[in-house]
Amino acid sequence: MINIIKDQEVLRFIAEESKRQIDELELIASENYVSPAVLAALATPLVNKYSEGYPGHRYYGGNHLIDEIENLAIERAKQLFQAEHVNVQPLSGSPANLAVYLALLQPGDTVLSLRLDHGGHLSHGHPVNISGRLFNFVHYEVDPQTGCLNMDQIRKIAKEVRPRLIIAGFSAYSREIDWAGFQDIASEVGAFTLADISHTAGLIAGGQLINPTPLFDVVTTTTHKTLRGPRGAIIMCQEKLAKKIDQAVFPGLQGGPHDNVTAAKAIALGEALEPSFKKYAHQVIVNAQFLAKKLQEKGYTIVSGGTDNHLMVIDLRPQQITGREAEIALEKAGLSVSRSTIPGDSRPPFNPSGLRLGMAAVTTRGFKEQEMEQIANWFDQALNKRDSKPALAEIKQQVSTLGRRLPPPQYN
Repeated sequence: MINIIKDQEVLRFIAEESKRQIDELELIASENYVSPAVLAALATPLVNKYSEGYPGHRYYGGNHLIDEIENLAIERAKQLFQAEHVNVQPLSGSPANLAVYLALLQPGDTVLSLRLDHGGHLSHGHPVNISGRLFNFVHYEVDPQTGCLNMDQIRKIAKEVRPRLIIAGFSAYSREIDWAGFQDIASEVGAFTLADISHTAGLIAGGQLINPTPLFDVVTTTTHKTLRGPRGAIIMCQEKLAKKIDQAVFPGLQGGPHDNVTAAKAIALGEALEPSFKKYAHQVIVNAQFLAKKLQEKGYTIVSGGTDNHLMVIDLRPQQITGREAEIALEKAGLSVSRSTIPGDSRPPFNPSGLRLGMAAVTTRGFKEQEMEQIANWFDQALNKRDSKPALAEIKQQVSTLGRRLPPPQYN
């Protein structure tokens, strides 16, 4: 399809980005590579259709085939996550979360969630986000000694503030979540529960982590991280909340869905139902745990002491390097990472004390333990030689050689 593009300026940027994705390694926990089939679905005539409403209840004609596509995506999500009701129309993760808030809350209601600098997400009530402006968010933290969630402390806070909604989910937390424990706390205080599994949906779908969908009132997830789908989101909920959730998405928050993305979601969900996806999800965790161990052996501190999922947060204070300095050095070496706050970080979010690494994308490329050890070596060398342009250039060349041997799926 790229050969059809005649705009040379745009074509050049696409070509250069494609080359970058082959030559460099994505270690950003939020990123992954879609399959050629998912990629192809995004560039189909489905992009031409407008489909406000839901299957069988559209506000525009000519949607009978779009209805079939959306129903297929819904049924596959139900099967994959054992969900009673699914809405596949949310455009991304933050709008999906906002739709849940609009469905279940009134402005000013109290919500309990994980603090951003302790691993939470911007849409979980940070003051600069619309969620924090509309609702009264109270935040729990990880234990300062272990870096893990303390369910007794969360229960204590919940009893004190009596939230209308409790959110369990994260963007930078590397341990398995006690979903049943959160549901028990919510039952004690009469709160709704929302599980944001955007980061771990693929690992849950692959049977490697516990599935909160049968336990929680509502579950949201993006489709483009470990699930390996297009950029977008879905909302799953108990049948009793289906009408409220659907009305909050449309007409409450969005207009027409992106039908080409819905088709790509359906394909990705179908791929996640294949036996090979379980092997992928298992290898993601194996790779993350192996890399964490190798970095610890080199003297790096992993928040919480390790990982149960695809990501880890590295505390760089012992190395006396800021997260931004490390990110820049690693990018020059061909390794894309994202800087991250650490629990109780005294540094600003734009230049925090840590880095967040994720293994979902490189695992899609076929990386295993041998490549993880090489990544650990490059990581350490790049940070130790961060002021040496020749050293970083040499590492980047080595990274490129490996990248071309194991390219992303759409470049095979």
